[in-house]
Amino acid sequence: MRRLRQKIRTRVRRGIRWLWSQKGSPGERARGVAAGVFCGCFPFFGLQMMLSVGLASLVRGNRLLAAAGTLVSNPLTYVPLYWFNYTLGCWVLGPAPVTTRLEGVNRSNLWNQGWDFSQRILLGSALVGALMALLLGLLAFHLYGRNSTPVSLSRSGRYRSHRPSSGSDPSCG
Repeated sequence: MRRLRQKIRTRVRRGIRWLWSQKGSPGERARGVAAGVFCGCFPFFGLQMMLSVGLASLVRGNRLLAAAGTLVSNPLTYVPLYWFNYTLGCWVLGPAPVTTRLEGVNRSNLWNQGWDFSQRILLGSALVGALMALLLGLLAFHLYGRNSTPVSLSRSGRYRSHRPSSGSDPSCG
C-alpha cells in the first residue's frame, strides 16, 4: 500500500511539473486555465475538454492547460458542483414548476420540465464557471507571472522552486 501511494505521489508530481512548464506567456497560460475551468463547470460530460480547447483557441490561451482545467469537475465533484449550479440557477430564475400527480404527466409537461431544469442548471453553470474562471485565471496569472520556472513538491509536501537563489548566480555582481 505504501509503495502504491509513493507511485501515485510521484506521478502527480511529474504531472504538476509538466503542466507548470508549459510554454507561453503568463497571460496565455492563465487564459488556458480559465477557459478550462469555465467549460469544466458545465454538465457536458465528454465534451468539456473539446469545448475548452476551442474556447482557449478563441481567447489565445494554452490549449493543454485548458483541457487540464476541465478537471475541476470530476467524479468526486460532479454531484456537489452541479447541485450548487442548479440551486444557483433556481435562485436567479425562481423554482421550477413541478407536476406531482401522475395523471398530469404527458409529453408536453415532460418537455417543459426538462427545459425548466436545463435553463436553471445552464445558467447556474455559466455563473459559477465565470466566477471560478476569473478567480483561478487570476491566480494562475499571478503564479505564472511571479515564478515562471518549474515548481515541484518537496518530500514534505511544500512547493519548492527550481530558481537559483539571488546570491548563487555568478553573472549577478
